Amino acid sequence: MKIGTALTQSATKALLLGSGELGKEIAISLQRYGVEVIAVDRYQNAPAQHIAQRNYVIDMTDAEAVKQLIAKEKPDFIIPEIEAIATDALAEIEAIGLSQVIPNARAVQLTMNREGIRTMAAEEVGVPTSSYAFAETFTELKTAVDAGIGYPCFVKPTMSSSGKGQSMVKTADQLEAAWDYAKSGGRTDTGKVIVEGAINFDYEITLLTVRALNQQGEVETHFCAPIGHRQEHGDYRESWQPQAMTEAALQNSQGIAYKVTNNIGGLGLFGVELFIQGDNVWFSEVSPRPHDTGMVTMITQRQSEFDLHARAILGLPVSTALDRTGASAVILGGVDAEQVEYTGLEQALTDPDVDVRLFAKPEAFVTRRMGVAVATSSTVEEAKEKAIKAASLINVLKVKRD
Repeated sequence: MKIGTALTQSATKALLLGSGELGKEIAISLQRYGVEVIAVDRYQNAPAQHIAQRNYVIDMTDAEAVKQLIAKEKPDFIIPEIEAIATDALAEIEAIGLSQVIPNARAVQLTMNREGIRTMAAEEVGVPTSSYAFAETFTELKTAVDAGIGYPCFVKPTMSSSGKGQSMVKTADQLEAAWDYAKSGGRTDTGKVIVEGAINFDYEITLLTVRALNQQGEVETHFCAPIGHRQEHGDYRESWQPQAMTEAALQNSQGIAYKVTNNIGGLGLFGVELFIQGDNVWFSEVSPRPHDTGMVTMITQRQSEFDLHARAILGLPVSTALDRTGASAVILGGVDAEQVEYTGLEQALTDPDVDVRLFAKPEAFVTRRMGVAVATSSTVEEAKEKAIKAASLINVLKVKRD
């Protein structure tokens, strides 16, 4: 792998489609190896745009806008960070060899839509999943639930992220509200929702899975230690690593993750979400990019999930070794405000085993992720306590205009 010099004609260029907090960390990891980063998002001053060599604001679902920008920049790598992207445009670009889509255009097409990835996993690869159905109308949704999926169930948009548009439905009288929320809460209304039967699981994990080249130029699959996490309304609030589990459950998890990511192909890091009950494992979802719950790896691994993604993309050696036990806790906005300021950092950082990342998003919302606290300790429980305490000490305050 040859890497040029950023901001010269020899530059190796990576274009981020989506420039949130995960994109920012990917950009940092790439820039450590001299890669020139172009950050693209739907709004100005997204986190990765703060540090990229250049940035653009476009509608990433607009195929012509995406193709025009890529034709202008001619990046070596196109790295999607979100689901709502004109995937057909990426497939065209990949087909003519203009840029390398990470991990590949098919992966982006599959995973941007829950219909594609669930069908692939359950029907093509044959890994265990919850019962599920797709519905284009409320009548179809009700029929699917009454015909066997039953209650409780989960209704989700086929395209969304961070839990947006997702609902747990416990009784029939809640179903129509869940339908309305799924149709309005996703990134894009695809015309369908997915309804999933509930699994009686003990806990859920994210298994970060890396496809990288070995010294012989062959693709090898590597696994990070499993990450446990807690969610509210479909969005993660805390994560920790490692999640304790039986050896059989770990082997089953790695087997499912291998089958799914091997079918997708390409190079890079994948966040594979799984449900665990005893030794039994069910596939939930996969993201072909670093995962929000994986932010804990910024303190637990020598090579964070962002470093692993960058290294795999560039064809460099990777190590998924766990260095320390740790945890992360989200810092929520708590307010709706165009400008905010933060206090409490000095209190949160009193413990030398704690660190904080503030994302510097230009606008806050009550439930928007504005930062994350990470902590390490000798046990998972102690690390969680430290991370949660640190996050609680950070105050997000609305800036009063003169």
